Amino acid sequence: MLVTMKELLCRAKEGGYAVAAANVFTGRTVEACFKAAAERKAPVIIACTPYVQMEELALAARMYERKYPQVPAALHLDHGKEYEDVQRALRCGFTSVMLDKSTLPYKENVKAVREAVRAAHAVGVTVEAELGHVGKGAEYEETRDSGLTRKEEAKGFVEETGVDALAVAVGTSHGVYKGRPHLNFELLNELSREVPVPLVLHGGSNTGEDKLKKAVDLGIQKINLSTDLSTEYLKGVKKFEETNDPLFDESGALVYTGNRTVYANQALSKGAEAYQEILEKYIRVFGSEGKALG
Repeated sequence: MLVTMKELLCRAKEGGYAVAAANVFTGRTVEACFKAAAERKAPVIIACTPYVQMEELALAARMYERKYPQVPAALHLDHGKEYEDVQRALRCGFTSVMLDKSTLPYKENVKAVREAVRAAHAVGVTVEAELGHVGKGAEYEETRDSGLTRKEEAKGFVEETGVDALAVAVGTSHGVYKGRPHLNFELLNELSREVPVPLVLHGGSNTGEDKLKKAVDLGIQKINLSTDLSTEYLKGVKKFEETNDPLFDESGALVYTGNRTVYANQALSKGAEAYQEILEKYIRVFGSEGKALG
Protein backbone atom coordinates (compact mmCIF):
# COMPACT_ATOMS: atom_id res chain seq x y z
CA MET A 1 0.00 0.00 0.00
CA LEU A 2 1.14 3.54 -0.71
CA VAL A 3 1.58 5.67 2.39
CA THR A 4 3.30 8.94 3.19
CA MET A 5 7.04 8.94 3.60
CA LYS A 6 6.56 10.58 6.99
CA GLU A 7 4.82 7.45 8.23
CA LEU A 8 7.68 5.22 7.06
CA LEU A 9 10.46 7.43 8.39
CA CYS A 10 8.91 8.10 11.78
CA ARG A 11 8.69 4.35 12.31
CA ALA A 12 12.29 4.04 11.16
CA LYS A 13 13.37 6.74 13.61
CA GLU A 14 11.66 4.89 16.45
CA GLY A 15 13.07 1.54 15.36
CA GLY A 16 16.63 2.60 14.63
CA TYR A 17 16.79 1.60 10.96
CA ALA A 18 16.71 3.30 7.55
CA VAL A 19 14.39 2.87 4.58
CA ALA A 20 15.88 2.41 1.12
CA ALA A 21 14.83 5.05 -1.41
CA ALA A 22 15.31 3.46 -4.83
CA ASN A 23 15.34 5.56 -7.97
CA VAL A 24 13.15 4.00 -10.66
CA PHE A 25 13.14 4.61 -14.40
CA THR A 26 10.86 1.91 -15.90
CA GLY A 27 7.80 0.00 -14.82
CA ARG A 28 10.02 -3.05 -14.37
CA THR A 29 12.12 -1.22 -11.78
CA VAL A 30 8.96 -0.16 -9.94
CA GLU A 31 7.94 -3.81 -9.79
CA ALA A 32 11.46 -4.76 -8.66
CA CYS A 33 11.10 -2.37 -5.71
CA PHE A 34 7.86 -4.00 -4.61
CA LYS A 35 9.27 -7.51 -5.12
CA ALA A 36 12.43 -6.72 -3.14
CA ALA A 37 10.39 -5.21 -0.30
CA ALA A 38 7.96 -8.14 -0.30
CA GLU A 39 10.80 -10.65 -0.27
CA ARG A 40 12.51 -8.91 2.65
CA LYS A 41 9.26 -7.89 4.40
CA ALA A 42 10.47 -4.31 4.38
CA PRO A 43 9.16 -0.81 3.67
CA VAL A 44 10.49 0.92 0.56
CA ILE A 45 10.50 4.37 -1.01
CA ILE A 46 10.00 4.49 -4.77
CA ALA A 47 11.82 7.60 -5.93
CA CYS A 48 11.33 9.38 -9.26
CA THR A 49 13.28 12.37 -10.51
CA PRO A 50 11.53 14.97 -12.69
CA TYR A 51 13.54 13.67 -15.67
CA VAL A 52 11.72 10.33 -15.98
CA GLN A 53 8.16 9.56 -17.06
CA MET A 54 6.63 10.35 -13.67
CA GLU A 55 3.05 9.92 -14.85
CA GLU A 56 3.69 6.40 -16.18
CA LEU A 57 5.70 5.37 -13.14
CA ALA A 58 2.98 6.65 -10.82
CA LEU A 59 0.45 4.46 -12.63
CA ALA A 60 2.83 1.51 -12.34
CA ALA A 61 3.21 2.13 -8.61
CA ARG A 62 -0.58 2.14 -8.17
CA MET A 63 -0.85 -1.12 -10.08
CA TYR A 64 1.86 -2.90 -8.08
CA GLU A 65 0.58 -1.65 -4.73
CA ARG A 66 -2.55 -3.69 -5.48
CA LYS A 67 -0.43 -6.72 -6.37
CA TYR A 68 1.74 -6.36 -3.25
CA PRO A 69 -0.64 -4.97 -0.60
CA GLN A 70 1.66 -6.18 2.18
CA VAL A 71 4.39 -3.70 1.16
CA PRO A 72 4.30 -0.25 2.80
CA ALA A 73 5.70 2.06 0.15
CA ALA A 74 5.97 5.78 -0.49
CA LEU A 75 5.96 7.28 -3.98
CA HIS A 76 8.47 10.09 -3.78
CA LEU A 77 9.58 12.97 -6.00
CA ASP A 78 13.38 13.01 -5.76
CA HIS A 79 15.25 16.27 -6.35
CA GLY A 80 12.42 18.38 -7.63
CA LYS A 81 14.15 21.53 -8.79
CA GLU A 82 11.21 23.84 -9.33
CA TYR A 83 7.84 24.38 -7.69
CA GLU A 84 6.29 23.13 -10.95
CA ASP A 85 7.96 19.74 -10.34
CA VAL A 86 6.18 19.55 -6.99
CA GLN A 87 2.85 20.43 -8.58
CA ARG A 88 3.37 17.78 -11.24
CA ALA A 89 4.07 15.13 -8.59
CA LEU A 90 1.00 16.13 -6.60
CA ARG A 91 -1.16 15.81 -9.70
CA CYS A 92 0.30 12.32 -10.27
CA GLY A 93 -0.68 11.19 -6.78
CA PHE A 94 2.77 11.07 -5.20
CA THR A 95 2.73 10.64 -1.43
CA SER A 96 5.97 12.54 -0.86
CA VAL A 97 7.92 15.30 -2.61
CA MET A 98 11.34 16.87 -2.36
CA LEU A 99 12.04 20.42 -3.40
CA ASP A 100 15.79 20.78 -3.65
CA LYS A 101 16.84 24.41 -3.34
CA SER A 102 20.07 23.56 -1.53
CA THR A 103 22.24 25.66 -3.84
CA LEU A 104 20.37 28.84 -2.90
CA PRO A 105 21.19 31.08 0.06
CA TYR A 106 19.55 30.00 3.31
CA LYS A 107 16.67 32.48 3.28
CA GLU A 108 15.77 31.74 -0.33
CA ASN A 109 15.87 28.01 0.37
CA VAL A 110 13.52 28.51 3.33
CA LYS A 111 11.10 30.64 1.30
CA ALA A 112 10.87 28.18 -1.60
CA VAL A 113 10.52 25.12 0.61
CA ARG A 114 7.89 26.77 2.81
CA GLU A 115 5.73 27.32 -0.28
CA ALA A 116 6.09 23.66 -1.29
CA VAL A 117 5.21 22.54 2.23
CA ARG A 118 2.05 24.66 2.20
CA ALA A 119 0.88 23.07 -1.06
CA ALA A 120 1.84 19.50 -0.21
CA HIS A 121 0.53 19.46 3.33
CA ALA A 122 -2.80 20.76 2.09
CA VAL A 123 -3.31 17.40 0.33
CA GLY A 124 -1.64 15.22 2.96
CA VAL A 125 1.71 14.80 1.21
CA THR A 126 5.11 14.66 2.96
CA VAL A 127 7.91 17.11 2.10
CA GLU A 128 11.67 16.64 2.14
CA ALA A 129 14.23 19.41 1.66
CA GLU A 130 18.01 19.63 1.67
CA LEU A 131 20.21 21.89 3.76
CA GLY A 132 23.85 22.02 2.79
CA HIS A 133 24.52 20.55 -0.63
CA VAL A 134 25.42 17.02 -1.72
CA GLY A 135 27.54 17.42 -4.84
CA LYS A 136 28.68 15.18 -7.69
CA GLY A 137 31.06 12.27 -7.23
CA ALA A 138 33.20 13.38 -10.17
CA GLU A 139 34.02 16.58 -8.24
CA TYR A 140 34.33 14.89 -4.86
CA GLU A 141 37.96 15.72 -4.11
CA GLU A 142 37.32 19.42 -4.71
CA THR A 143 33.84 19.81 -3.22
CA ARG A 144 33.58 17.17 -0.48
CA ASP A 145 33.55 19.55 2.47
CA SER A 146 32.34 22.77 0.85
CA GLY A 147 28.63 21.96 1.07
CA LEU A 148 28.40 20.34 4.48
CA THR A 149 25.24 21.10 6.46
CA ARG A 150 25.76 23.75 9.12
CA LYS A 151 24.48 22.38 12.41
CA GLU A 152 23.61 25.85 13.69
CA GLU A 153 21.10 26.26 10.82
CA ALA A 154 19.47 22.83 10.73
CA LYS A 155 16.95 23.03 13.58
CA GLY A 156 15.83 26.53 12.59
CA PHE A 157 15.41 25.46 8.96
CA VAL A 158 13.04 22.68 9.98
CA GLU A 159 11.05 25.02 12.21
CA GLU A 160 10.81 27.76 9.59
CA THR A 161 9.81 25.49 6.72
CA GLY A 162 7.74 22.78 8.41
CA VAL A 163 9.45 20.00 6.43
CA ASP A 164 8.87 16.37 7.40
CA ALA A 165 12.37 15.12 6.56
CA LEU A 166 15.74 16.81 6.11
CA ALA A 167 18.46 15.71 3.72
CA VAL A 168 21.84 16.55 5.23
CA ALA A 169 25.27 16.84 3.63
CA VAL A 170 27.82 14.97 5.74
CA GLY A 171 30.33 13.86 3.12
CA THR A 172 28.49 11.66 0.62
CA SER A 173 28.18 12.48 -3.07
CA HIS A 174 25.93 11.67 -6.02
CA GLY A 175 27.16 9.24 -8.65
CA VAL A 176 30.54 7.53 -8.77
CA TYR A 177 33.10 8.89 -6.32
CA LYS A 178 36.36 10.31 -7.56
CA GLY A 179 38.36 9.53 -4.46
CA ARG A 180 37.49 7.68 -1.29
CA PRO A 181 34.22 8.48 0.52
CA HIS A 182 34.73 10.19 3.86
CA LEU A 183 31.71 10.81 6.08
CA ASN A 184 31.73 13.36 8.88
CA PHE A 185 30.15 11.18 11.56
CA GLU A 186 30.70 13.76 14.27
CA LEU A 187 28.61 16.27 12.35
CA LEU A 188 25.93 13.64 11.66
CA ASN A 189 25.75 12.77 15.35
CA GLU A 190 25.28 16.44 16.25
CA LEU A 191 22.60 16.91 13.59
CA SER A 192 20.75 13.84 14.79
CA ARG A 193 20.59 15.27 18.29
CA GLU A 194 19.50 18.73 17.12
CA VAL A 195 17.00 18.00 14.34
CA PRO A 196 13.56 16.68 15.40
CA VAL A 197 12.53 15.23 12.01
CA PRO A 198 13.94 12.14 10.25
CA LEU A 199 17.27 12.63 8.48
CA VAL A 200 18.04 11.66 4.89
CA LEU A 201 21.36 10.64 3.32
CA HIS A 202 21.73 11.23 -0.40
CA GLY A 203 24.45 9.50 -2.39
CA GLY A 204 24.28 6.05 -0.82
CA SER A 205 25.77 4.25 -3.83
CA ASN A 206 29.48 3.36 -3.64
CA THR A 207 29.72 4.70 -0.10
CA GLY A 208 30.45 1.35 1.56
CA GLU A 209 28.31 -0.89 3.73
CA ASP A 210 30.18 -0.19 6.96
CA LYS A 211 29.84 3.58 6.53
CA LEU A 212 26.14 3.29 5.73
CA LYS A 213 25.50 1.07 8.73
CA LYS A 214 27.24 3.59 10.97
CA ALA A 215 25.23 6.43 9.44
CA VAL A 216 22.04 4.53 10.30
CA ASP A 217 23.27 3.94 13.83
CA LEU A 218 23.88 7.69 14.19
CA GLY A 219 20.40 8.71 13.07
CA ILE A 220 19.84 8.42 9.30
CA GLN A 221 16.35 7.13 8.45
CA LYS A 222 16.35 7.27 4.63
CA ILE A 223 19.18 6.46 2.22
CA ASN A 224 18.93 7.30 -1.47
CA LEU A 225 20.15 4.80 -4.05
CA SER A 226 20.43 5.35 -7.78
CA THR A 227 23.84 4.69 -9.36
CA ASP A 228 24.33 1.21 -7.91
CA LEU A 229 20.82 0.17 -8.92
CA SER A 230 21.02 1.39 -12.52
CA THR A 231 24.52 -0.05 -12.88
CA GLU A 232 23.39 -3.50 -11.79
CA TYR A 233 20.36 -3.23 -14.08
CA LEU A 234 22.61 -2.61 -17.07
CA LYS A 235 24.97 -5.39 -16.01
CA GLY A 236 22.03 -7.78 -15.91
CA VAL A 237 21.01 -6.85 -19.45
CA LYS A 238 24.61 -7.16 -20.67
CA LYS A 239 25.05 -10.57 -19.05
CA PHE A 240 21.93 -11.81 -20.82
CA GLU A 241 23.27 -10.58 -24.16
CA GLU A 242 26.63 -12.24 -23.59
CA THR A 243 25.09 -15.63 -22.81
CA ASN A 244 22.68 -15.75 -25.78
CA ASP A 245 22.95 -15.68 -29.54
CA PRO A 246 24.45 -12.38 -30.73
CA LEU A 247 22.15 -9.61 -31.87
CA PHE A 248 24.68 -7.92 -34.15
CA ASP A 249 27.75 -8.95 -36.13
CA GLU A 250 31.05 -7.08 -36.02
CA SER A 251 29.85 -4.60 -38.63
CA GLY A 252 26.82 -3.69 -36.54
CA ALA A 253 24.31 -5.51 -38.74
CA LEU A 254 21.40 -7.16 -36.94
CA VAL A 255 21.84 -10.93 -37.30
CA TYR A 256 19.62 -12.38 -34.57
CA THR A 257 16.99 -14.60 -36.22
CA GLY A 258 14.86 -15.46 -33.19
CA ASN A 259 11.87 -13.59 -31.81
CA ARG A 260 13.32 -10.18 -31.03
CA THR A 261 10.39 -9.10 -28.90
CA VAL A 262 10.89 -12.10 -26.64
CA TYR A 263 14.63 -11.46 -26.58
CA ALA A 264 14.13 -7.82 -25.55
CA ASN A 265 11.63 -8.78 -22.86
CA GLN A 266 13.96 -11.42 -21.41
CA ALA A 267 16.97 -9.08 -21.45
CA LEU A 268 15.09 -6.31 -19.63
CA SER A 269 13.72 -8.83 -17.14
CA LYS A 270 17.28 -9.88 -16.28
CA GLY A 271 18.13 -6.24 -15.72
CA ALA A 272 15.21 -5.88 -13.31
CA GLU A 273 16.26 -9.06 -11.48
CA ALA A 274 19.75 -7.65 -10.95
CA TYR A 275 18.23 -4.36 -9.75
CA GLN A 276 16.05 -6.25 -7.27
CA GLU A 277 18.96 -8.32 -5.99
CA ILE A 278 21.15 -5.35 -5.05
CA LEU A 279 18.19 -3.49 -3.56
CA GLU A 280 17.52 -6.48 -1.31
CA LYS A 281 21.15 -6.34 -0.20
CA TYR A 282 20.82 -2.69 0.77
CA ILE A 283 17.57 -3.37 2.63
CA ARG A 284 19.49 -5.82 4.81
CA VAL A 285 22.35 -3.36 5.28
CA PHE A 286 19.95 -0.60 6.37
CA GLY A 287 18.32 -2.84 8.95
CA SER A 288 14.80 -2.56 7.52
CA GLU A 289 14.30 -6.24 6.75
CA GLY A 290 11.25 -7.53 8.60
CA LYS A 291 10.03 -4.03 9.41
CA ALA A 292 7.04 -3.98 7.07
CA LEU A 293 4.65 -4.60 9.92
CA GLY A 294 5.91 -1.63 11.93
